[in-house]
Amino acid sequence: MKIFTRKLLLAAAITLALGSTAVVAENSMAAKEHTGPITNARQEAQIWTTYALSPYLRANDISVTVLDGKATLTGNVAEDVHKDLAGAIAEGVKGIDDVDNQISVDADYKAPDRSTRGYGDVVDDVTITTAIKSKLLWSKHAEGMDTKVETNNGKVELSGTVATQQAKEQAGKLAKNTNGVRSVDNKLRVSDKTADGKSYKKADAQKSTAIADSWITTKVKSTFMYSSNVAGADISVNTDKGVVTLAGKVDSGVEQALAIELAQNIRGVKSVSSKQLIF
Repeated sequence: MKIFTRKLLLAAAITLALGSTAVVAENSMAAKEHTGPITNARQEAQIWTTYALSPYLRANDISVTVLDGKATLTGNVAEDVHKDLAGAIAEGVKGIDDVDNQISVDADYKAPDRSTRGYGDVVDDVTITTAIKSKLLWSKHAEGMDTKVETNNGKVELSGTVATQQAKEQAGKLAKNTNGVRSVDNKLRVSDKTADGKSYKKADAQKSTAIADSWITTKVKSTFMYSSNVAGADISVNTDKGVVTLAGKVDSGVEQALAIELAQNIRGVKSVSSKQLIF
């Protein structure tokens, strides 16, 4: 895959910096929209970055060159669908008028062995960490929890303290059921001390505070979206006075049970109605 040169990085940075003044210069520069080395570098960087983020293309050896609105793609992939995907991504970039897709398809092609993590891998790990942190924060078991989340190549490590064994187990389950997670090393310790050193009182944590129904609905939907075993897009969520109603169609009883469990564990949820969630 093409490696950014200092010149390309500089060009991309200049382009970003000039973005704030683009509106002022729009009329005078309209005729030159598709020309110039900076425009070429910006478009090339956009295509390359999208390839780097794609789990289907990042491991392949693909090079990108852009000249005055024409993108030339070279390299190797193992399947036609990956070549087509690479071409479609390039065509979708603003200002690209023509794509010369010279990528070779070889069923026996093996991606180069990369000893270091690429840009896409780093983004994946950061995304996983953020998703898990968010799910833990929204959990009704989060009281008394002081958790650190680290992800490396999809392998998650949880460390820190939680107030109860149930909270530890729930944290592990939430992490395992997150998109992109390969394994979870749950090193959480159960302690009756909170992060500030004070004694954790379960009775205080159970004192409910008013939580807006709209907040609950949003967090349930987001938890489904982050979860690997629930098709959140197929489930509608409505909340009324803390009672969550799930509706839609799922693939199995296992998915139905998981959706209900995930909703029940969101802070502020009093109960979950799943009569309209069928499979």
